[in-house]
Amino acid sequence: MADAAPLPKITYATLRADNEDLHAAYAAGIERARARLGDGYENLIGGAPRGGREHFEIRSPIDTDIVVAVVARGTRQDARDAIAAARAAQPAWRATPWRERLAVLRGVADRISDRQMEYAALVAFEVGKSRLEALGEVEEAADLIRYYCDVFEENEGYQRPMDNLGDPRVRTRSVLRPFGVFAVISPFNFPMALAMGPAAGAMMSGNTVVLKPATVASLSGLLLAEAIRDAGVPDGVFNIVCGPGETVGAELQENDGIDGIVFTGSYEVGMGIYRSFSRRFPKPTIIEMGGKNPAIVTASADLDAAAEGIMRSAFGFGGQKCSANSRVYVERSVHDELVRLLVGKAEKVVVGDPLQPETWLGPIIDGRAVKKYLDAATEARRDGTVFTGGERIGGGDFDRGFYVEPTVVGHLPASHRLFQDELFVPFTAVHAVDSLGEALALANDTIFGLTAGVYTGDPAEVDRFLDEIEAGVLYVNRRAGATTGAWPGVQPFGGWKGSGSTGKAGLSLYYPAQFMREQSHTIVE
Repeated sequence: MADAAPLPKITYATLRADNEDLHAAYAAGIERARARLGDGYENLIGGAPRGGREHFEIRSPIDTDIVVAVVARGTRQDARDAIAAARAAQPAWRATPWRERLAVLRGVADRISDRQMEYAALVAFEVGKSRLEALGEVEEAADLIRYYCDVFEENEGYQRPMDNLGDPRVRTRSVLRPFGVFAVISPFNFPMALAMGPAAGAMMSGNTVVLKPATVASLSGLLLAEAIRDAGVPDGVFNIVCGPGETVGAELQENDGIDGIVFTGSYEVGMGIYRSFSRRFPKPTIIEMGGKNPAIVTASADLDAAAEGIMRSAFGFGGQKCSANSRVYVERSVHDELVRLLVGKAEKVVVGDPLQPETWLGPIIDGRAVKKYLDAATEARRDGTVFTGGERIGGGDFDRGFYVEPTVVGHLPASHRLFQDELFVPFTAVHAVDSLGEALALANDTIFGLTAGVYTGDPAEVDRFLDEIEAGVLYVNRRAGATTGAWPGVQPFGGWKGSGSTGKAGLSLYYPAQFMREQSHTIVE
């Protein structure tokens, strides 16, 4: 009997409704995940599980009666011990030849991919991701490792011979060396990819890591620890402490044993870390702080493609992406038609249990997000027009989860809060403009600069958009997503202005080098 054909690589753009083998594999993964619901988990410090006097429950946003996991609540002392374990492990890990480090990490990627179906189902239970989003994220976590390893290898471990001044006895070279111990503080919305990517970049460079995942997404981080342990990463090279930001997170920011930090989250918290983390001398501070991402639609655009791309980017994973398309600037002559098309697509979105294959949009993360959504809808009704949506979905099983309608609003002043504040809910605001120049000015009038998109049939307008927009990730005429959908090695992902701190992007060839510092060697023989 011939072997079954391998399943295709699953990204955010490849899952098809008619792929029966893939959906059958995911259904099996859901059953394996169900068998793990409610299990207890401990932190990992120096290769050993660490329990705690207190525990916290992670309940599913799909149905709050579902206990996804019970996790030991980490303390400041646990964080200190994890930092000490990472420091103790770092010299031997740094001394490990870089090719050997890459081989170990590629083994981690393989284990993540092998467990993709089960891990994706657990991510769905934990944060409410749809089938497409959950499967894509797990594979992205694995692909981030593979891509960064490839980049590291292509750069020969970042050891480069340099010129000399004519003396044959002199050899000079540039080498990049690890800093030591990195803290990684990861968010709930990409709980695997945005934990694994930074951790992998740090570890392959010879650093060791202490991860603090978002509390509501702690299980995803613990699953990564499971794959890392099973791949044979030495004890202490990767540590995880789950717990509140005010204790575990604060210790990672304040402890002098941390040599560098990676944070993904809100602008307010990120800027606080950026201002305070370095005290005695500068330390690497890699911060990604979200966005208020615009799409621009000109009169020459394919309006159906624009409406489709806006819908996908505004409402994918409930708008809970730092790259979500939360504001739209459209030329006045096509405003009404774009809104009509966008509303029609929003009203066809299937909202429900994200574990079901027909569901496109699951719940948002928690009650606080629901309140933020309802407050925004109230403001839109008061100050403008709600074209569609604006309500919490209730009745039956919906009452036990956090489900809301995809929402399109407009007729608001361009200075309105809903065009300025990152909401992280399925909510986008549309504003009519008289020219591309006006749209660009409004799009750039923000502290953020993460992603942006344009729809136009005029090549000159494309060139102007690419030249003048102030954002790090740009999309032109993209039906699959106006402002979302990056993939390792395909679209570098990093923000300008208040969206990022380094000017270098994740998912890109420059990323691993951020975890090292340059040293010049001049050797006279």
